[in-house]
Amino acid sequence: MPVPVEPYPEPLSIEHDHSSLSVDADTVEALIRHVLEAEGARPVHVSVVLSDHDTVRRLNAAYLDHDYDTDVLSFSLRDEDEADAPAPTAEGEVYVDLDTAEERHEEFETTFEREAYRYVVHGVLHLLGYDDGTEDGQETMRALENQYLDAVLSEDPAG
Repeated sequence: MPVPVEPYPEPLSIEHDHSSLSVDADTVEALIRHVLEAEGARPVHVSVVLSDHDTVRRLNAAYLDHDYDTDVLSFSLRDEDEADAPAPTAEGEVYVDLDTAEERHEEFETTFEREAYRYVVHGVLHLLGYDDGTEDGQETMRALENQYLDAVLSEDPAG
């Protein structure tokens, strides 16, 4: 008989773990909630860590065997059995590299904040099962990122 698992005290957590860069936590939460609602998903627990090159690179090397910087990492903790459920759940961790957002936002003709928020949305989409390993997957994720960013940031003066 399985042992009952205690639910997380909060379905969402946001941690600022960068020495000098930050984004608005309320906006991060609004984005996460909007994506989950729009996708028909409920959060079991989504943890977003706003971090730096060193942390994200270390995790990338340790867990994915990739020894390079990346903008965002997602680690899904969802049971495989839940992947086909009618109302998907989101359970996992997203690590956002704020250094990458700071370095690359001008390249994409956007603000540092919007680039960082894009990484948050991208990471949550990965938790929900989206995959950008193909060109079609990349296009789908980019369209959803734009849709969700526009919806939330147009309402939020901090965005």
